[in-house]
Amino acid sequence: MGEPFGNISWDDFRLIKAIADGRGLPGAAAQLGLNHSTVFRRLGQVEQALGATLFERHRTGYGLTAVGEEMVELATRLDDGITGFTRKVAGRTISPAGELRVTTNDSLLIHLLTPLFARFQHECPDVRLDVVLSNEPLNLSKRDADVAIRATDNPPETLVGRRVARIAWALYGRAADFPRPERPAPRDLADRPWVSLGDNLAALKAVRFVRQHVAPERIVYRINTVLGLAEAVEGGIGIGHLPCFIGDVRPTLARLAAPDPDFAADLWLLTHPDLRQSARVRVFLDYLAGEIGKSRPLFEGDRPVAAIPAAETAAAR
Repeated sequence: MGEPFGNISWDDFRLIKAIADGRGLPGAAAQLGLNHSTVFRRLGQVEQALGATLFERHRTGYGLTAVGEEMVELATRLDDGITGFTRKVAGRTISPAGELRVTTNDSLLIHLLTPLFARFQHECPDVRLDVVLSNEPLNLSKRDADVAIRATDNPPETLVGRRVARIAWALYGRAADFPRPERPAPRDLADRPWVSLGDNLAALKAVRFVRQHVAPERIVYRINTVLGLAEAVEGGIGIGHLPCFIGDVRPTLARLAAPDPDFAADLWLLTHPDLRQSARVRVFLDYLAGEIGKSRPLFEGDRPVAAIPAAETAAAR
């Protein structure tokens, strides 16, 4: 069985409000752009559908009954709400809101994302970010997170997103150990102590290279995080491969070789297909893509291959 008043529409509410505002049919007809007979006929249809009289007819005009007053009051609230909504849409003042869970790794968070997150929340203060640090395989289908920010050449086929940069890797050492601006000879590098990532990141091409080309006894330090690897190189434990966006911003590090294209990986912003139309997900992805795009030269290692200048090295000591 259907709703008893299922055939009452928003236009019917507008009609009754217009009659009340104009205190009669002529005023309502002028306001709605209809002729007098149409307004009269539609009023009769609404009253018949409701089974109630909405107006008392007087020689001085139409006066609302108690039921009519309630209908006009509701029509006024609806009208105000619709007007406010359309103004917001026209002015694009609707802002996303709610919690957004983001997963990434520590090196991206520290060296890239934290200031971007801060600026995003200034722009969208009603979005609450819940950041989860992890290098584990993505499983957004279980809603472990709404958005994943990852460096990978093979994003899961179950996710959708966009590639926003290509992350270059190069070989770095402590600048104090390489005061000359020229590139060190490969043999000199092979004889030095090396640092590398641990087994959990053995799939990275830079890690495989070290295992294949550096004598095991020269690999004096392993660690399971890129951020920790950068700290080890900066501490003088050994030389090692780092993403350029990490190595190039540390004045105490010197780049020892040009970025190797074979080591590079894509930076992806990913989400589940069911979430891509979510307002907060969409605006978050759009914002990050725009901001990260401004720093693409840094990610791609677009700078000369040389040690840090001596004056800069001295200042960093």
